[in-house]
Amino acid sequence: MKIGIAGAGLAGRLCAFFLSHQGHEITVFDKASGPTDPVAAGFTAAGMLSHIAELESGDDNIYQLGVRSLALWKEIVPQLKEPVELHYNGSLLLAHRGDEGAAARLVSLLALKAPADQQPEKLTLEQLRLEEPAVSGVAHAWSLKNEGHIHTRQAMSALQASCPNAHWHWQTSVEKLTPHTIYAQNTEYRFDWVIDTRGLGAREVRFPNTHTVSCQNVRGVRGEVMWLQAPGLGLSRPIRLLHPRYRVYIVPRKPDIVFIGASEIESEDRSPISVRTTVELLTAAHSVLPELAEARIVHTETNLRPALLDNFPRIETEMGLTRINGLFRHGWLIAPATVEKALKEMTEML
Repeated sequence: MKIGIAGAGLAGRLCAFFLSHQGHEITVFDKASGPTDPVAAGFTAAGMLSHIAELESGDDNIYQLGVRSLALWKEIVPQLKEPVELHYNGSLLLAHRGDEGAAARLVSLLALKAPADQQPEKLTLEQLRLEEPAVSGVAHAWSLKNEGHIHTRQAMSALQASCPNAHWHWQTSVEKLTPHTIYAQNTEYRFDWVIDTRGLGAREVRFPNTHTVSCQNVRGVRGEVMWLQAPGLGLSRPIRLLHPRYRVYIVPRKPDIVFIGASEIESEDRSPISVRTTVELLTAAHSVLPELAEARIVHTETNLRPALLDNFPRIETEMGLTRINGLFRHGWLIAPATVEKALKEMTEML
């Protein structure tokens, strides 16, 4: 089949990867200047594959999509033409003295929602020291052994480079789309099927609300991140620092980069990272990784995650058109399984 994809973010690249490997002829349209232009939210994400920790705000559907995606990433990455860091070393939940209440509530919630073999494991401070010598200054620690993380920028580049029979139209904004048709640059393109993965670019679309009879539009949720260069730090797995007001995550990337971010800010402001966020993120990171005092800030970035009212993903399928949107903060965790599900629905309608 000839398939058109509107949007070359994470979901769009995964669609192109799966479908091109099935032998379909793929054409992808995106407003970015090229494959490494970090317009899509997928470039800014930390890449935490945290199906257990995300039970804090997710439901069983997010959990099951996360579990399936963990397996799919293990299949996808070896097929890519460029190297991609993919680790399954687990993750850590950390809390300072005085934040026991917030930490206990979260850990209790995860213990209630997670299966028996996926429970947070309490670590003594001696166990923490042996497992992650760079971490200190915390009062409480838990291990989530079955989680992982992926290098998002490497994966975005590698996915785009690993799609046979795919044609990429960069600097090409999609003006509108209908079943079988994409309109871009005053040109009408016809396909056997169209897939809409534009994220915030699909603002004109009204998605059914799963909880009411009303419909909803996609909204942007701001994320602010920074990269620190910290040679010799030796951190082996992602960290979530639990705090009553916010969650801070710290993710290692080889050879010596530490990725620091906050989960979400209800704003569509795309301006550079704020002083407040910079101070809070650096203070939080330094409080658990003292060696970061000599690290260098090498990059800061902001972006908007596409979200719907309930913050859950949505797949809408009709003859000739599939829409995938609302991946929100769960993108890298659930995207492979979400795309797999959407493509299955498409196949069943053919």
